Amino acid sequence: MAEDPSNLYAIAAMAAVTLACRCGGYFVFSRVRPTPFIRNAMTHLPGCIFISYVVPRLITGSPATWIGAIFTILTMALSRNLGASIAAGIAATWAVTAFL
Repeated sequence: MAEDPSNLYAIAAMAAVTLACRCGGYFVFSRVRPTPFIRNAMTHLPGCIFISYVVPRLITGSPATWIGAIFTILTMALSRNLGASIAAGIAATWAVTAFL
């Protein structure tokens, strides 16, 4: 059975827009010197963006979601390994969901 080509087109379009945004940012900042305030704000953006995705899910999440988040934070604090912390959070969430 053939897949719907609109899925491939949507993925390709999202990849193109992502590439354009990244290249556009590099282009702009190669031409414009950001102020210290802008530079400082840009260093904090990844954390703010991440929190804007995580907090709403935690607020509406089940106990399994909270336990997964706790395991993720603890693993990151102890190991400083992003992959291990993600795996620990997923495993904890799965385990709690499977046993409850």
